[in-house]
Amino acid sequence: MASKCNLSALFPIQSQLDYALDNATNQQEKENLVYQYLRKLDDNDDLRIPDFDEGLEWLNTEGPLSFTRELAGKVVVLDFFTYCCINCIHILPDLHQLEKKHSVKDGLVIVGVHSAKFPNEKVLQNVRSAVLRYNITHPVVNDGDARLWHELEVACWPTLVLIGPRGNLLFSLVGEGHRERLALFTNTSLRHYGDQVLLSDHLVGTKLYRDSLPPSLLSFPGKVAVDSSRKRLAIADTGHHRVLVVSSIGLVLYSIGGPESGSKDGNLDEATFCSPQGIVIKGDTVFVADTENHLIRKIDLLEGQVSTLAGVGFQGTDKEGGAMGPQQPISSPWDVALGTAGGEEDNILWVAMAGTHQIWALFLENGKLPKRSESKAGTCVRFAGSGNEENRNNAYPQKAGFAQPSGLASAPEEPWGCLYVADSESSTVRSLALKDGAVKLLVGGERDPLNLFAFGDVDGKGVDAKLQHPLGVAWAPDQGLLYVADSYNHKIKVVDPKTKQCLVVAGTGEAGDVLGPGLTESSFNEPGGLCVGEGGRVLYVADTNNHHLKVLDLDTKTFSQKHFGLKLPDLCSKAFIPKLPKSASRVKMPPLSVSPGQTVNLELVLSLPEGTKLTEDAPSFWTLSAEGNEWLVGSQVVTGDIQNLSQPLSIPAILPTVLQATEASPSLTLSVWVYCCLAGGGACMMKAASFTQPLQIGSTPRNGTVTVALAHAF
Repeated sequence: MASKCNLSALFPIQSQLDYALDNATNQQEKENLVYQYLRKLDDNDDLRIPDFDEGLEWLNTEGPLSFTRELAGKVVVLDFFTYCCINCIHILPDLHQLEKKHSVKDGLVIVGVHSAKFPNEKVLQNVRSAVLRYNITHPVVNDGDARLWHELEVACWPTLVLIGPRGNLLFSLVGEGHRERLALFTNTSLRHYGDQVLLSDHLVGTKLYRDSLPPSLLSFPGKVAVDSSRKRLAIADTGHHRVLVVSSIGLVLYSIGGPESGSKDGNLDEATFCSPQGIVIKGDTVFVADTENHLIRKIDLLEGQVSTLAGVGFQGTDKEGGAMGPQQPISSPWDVALGTAGGEEDNILWVAMAGTHQIWALFLENGKLPKRSESKAGTCVRFAGSGNEENRNNAYPQKAGFAQPSGLASAPEEPWGCLYVADSESSTVRSLALKDGAVKLLVGGERDPLNLFAFGDVDGKGVDAKLQHPLGVAWAPDQGLLYVADSYNHKIKVVDPKTKQCLVVAGTGEAGDVLGPGLTESSFNEPGGLCVGEGGRVLYVADTNNHHLKVLDLDTKTFSQKHFGLKLPDLCSKAFIPKLPKSASRVKMPPLSVSPGQTVNLELVLSLPEGTKLTEDAPSFWTLSAEGNEWLVGSQVVTGDIQNLSQPLSIPAILPTVLQATEASPSLTLSVWVYCCLAGGGACMMKAASFTQPLQIGSTPRNGTVTVALAHAF
């Protein structure tokens, strides 16, 4: 690439414009200043930029682009980004807004120039996954060696550079938060060059990679959480903008949100999310870091409702907090963890606030942070992190610095008493003491707090161990071990906090999707989250770029892939419902009068044959269906495990408030499959039964619950 000009030549000219714009009092004055600036630039022929190198890899286009061919006659916005960077992610909505307002035919082309920070980010397949994950539809060039970055003397991510129709430098914007000025520069440039008839309306050939992909059951799952008491998993199905709750045998109990993004609260069948990441499940409650909505959400499975606990629906810049959750702006929450602080157990939700490089606290009940006054339930406030992007450890939590914290694991037991943090951009795992907020290094990085490039793939102790952009951590209390999703090294590692020794557990170090004979012969592709189950014997891993949930059995050192009871064509489908055997008992109940919006609570009592007990390892379960009237169950639970018959099973079905036309009276059908064995061992058997409840639904919506008692003796 022959050197032509760089941003240093533009800076003294644009700095005068920026100063004048800061002091302008109205929009017309601002536009006039930009017009004057552009006319001045038109007289300067020394601001032509170098073209893209030949042989670079391009995405979302039919072929390479050039300023002398496809981009000639266009106003071009170059977005210099690296896909790990939260600030780069933050400006994507600004670019999407521009693309909606101005088409290629209007004369605007946006080109992402991917200039990698980490070695893993230079790989085309990984860039391609990021383009899909962030729904980038404009052209992207993989400038793995950052040649254009260096030619133009770009200094940081993100940087936007606007280019005129002759390949001439116009403006640059460094960092995030420039939506208004970006729109001003772009709109005025299009009008200016349009008036001069220098714009061309030719199209630029596009070929979106996403259009060639087959459907998948999961799409870029970000995090996974386990509720061991109920033997259920909650999965952030990030690419499908939904949350799944699945049983221990892989049956989908709930599918909430998706496939399109949104931020709607309400019933489970109408609530929406936007690229959810962090997730916690406890009993019938799921807490969600709704990352790209900049919200913390709560899913109440028992009530069938989704609500917003914190955030205002757009990116905030506040680095202190202290307001009630729904009034407190927050920024890209990436993970959540339950904890206790000066109150009853689990009175707080810790939040990895990646967007402001901090750890925040959302009080679910009254409580108190170390060395602070008491906070009321609903308060959302910073706990640790100055807001500066640093790898700074400090005894005072507000003086410590994080760099895009992306994973949390609570270890409240003594002698640990801390919150572990996967600090992705510093490639470290840190500890945050619950008693006083002190932040310390566990493994990775280096001692210079400003060096965010101390990454690698090295087993070792403390600072001698090296990670590459870890996104997840999971605590195994029974073993006193911390597991780490070392995402860009495509490995799972384990850390002993007593010795600070970090060792690989699984993964080859190369991106792949291989189930090998052993854990270190098996492969991942940027695993983003993990959790510990079965008393520390099992790891569930969100293998993000492979679109899988994988299971590591730490006792047998084996590796498997979790399969779900889903049908491929429907990304919001419910669990597959098996066919009842001919021997199954079938009970039809008398019609039940109900109203739209009411909850029909089916209470089922089952009795096993005398001398038998439930088979522990066999998947006894129930399903709820409404054949021909599937709208009745929407995205509610349609299946669940049967683990204990000493208490009645309580299965709620929330009727929609808006009815659909139907020729016959609709019915709910509850079916059960029970596996039992003789108490003394020997013979085992399967028993099945179904209960059909016809409904007479009135026209006036009402609240409340109608309970139906069901009983059957096998």
